[in-house]
Amino acid sequence: MRFDLADLSLFRHVVEAGSITHGAERAHLALAAASTRIRNMEEVLGVALLKRGRQGVTATQAGRTLLQHARLILRQAERLHEELGAYGGGLAGQIRVLSNTNALTEFLPEALSSFLAAHPTVSVDLEERLSDEIVGLIAEGVADIGVVAGTVDAGSLETYPFRRDRFVLVVAPDHPLAKRGKVGFEDVLDYDFVGLDRASALQRFLASKALRVGRPLRLRVQLRSFDAVCRLVECKVGIGIVPETTARRVSKTMAIKPVTLSDPWAVRDLTICIKSLKELPLYARQLVEHLRAQYPPPLRGGG
Repeated sequence: MRFDLADLSLFRHVVEAGSITHGAERAHLALAAASTRIRNMEEVLGVALLKRGRQGVTATQAGRTLLQHARLILRQAERLHEELGAYGGGLAGQIRVLSNTNALTEFLPEALSSFLAAHPTVSVDLEERLSDEIVGLIAEGVADIGVVAGTVDAGSLETYPFRRDRFVLVVAPDHPLAKRGKVGFEDVLDYDFVGLDRASALQRFLASKALRVGRPLRLRVQLRSFDAVCRLVECKVGIGIVPETTARRVSKTMAIKPVTLSDPWAVRDLTICIKSLKELPLYARQLVEHLRAQYPPPLRGGG
């Protein structure tokens, strides 16, 4: 077989993205070059590796077998690169991290910033996903580290506590709900909402919770950040749901009122999940330890 690491990496990206176009972007290749590489791999093997359709591509049985071996070979190559890099006086490599919306927006930016400043030859590929999706992808070896809601069953994955936060309702100070000390999610669905983009993991989570009680979210505006949500809430466009850490921070400069959500899912223990700490490259293990050690004990109480 005439495969190189670039071929295997491209194939992994294509399957994980479900698209040759998006896989090529992740591999930093032109679409034509990526398509040619995939076709060449299929010709060499004499089997189809991908099922191509209007919605994208999926791996055939042969493609899934190749993907398993590709992930193993690429991980071994990363480990080799790590061990040889030690002779040059430093570590180099890429860490793939999957995170839910809460951790990605409120806790990971600062943590990753300090880690990357201390490790200038290491890069991080960070992607937002739903917590249950993250657990499955970590188990499959798609990424190195996941940060998920603690309520998700992590199965056989190794887990470590990360942070505790809670989601709260934010309203304008003169909103009818502003006088409530606590409110249930189902009780606020008659009001207009300001939320994140529909593609965000949190927005999909909230939409599913609303649909379970037969009450779709009345989204007036969709934005890219929790801070922007709070700004539109201040302008009385609607109400929003954001992490309590966000509400506390922005309430110093914006006229918003946090209201406790009584639903059990509103309290969020964030958890680090990995397949195996000892099997991670050294720089990925160091990031896990960095995430575990940087933060103070979990928040207490709610409100």
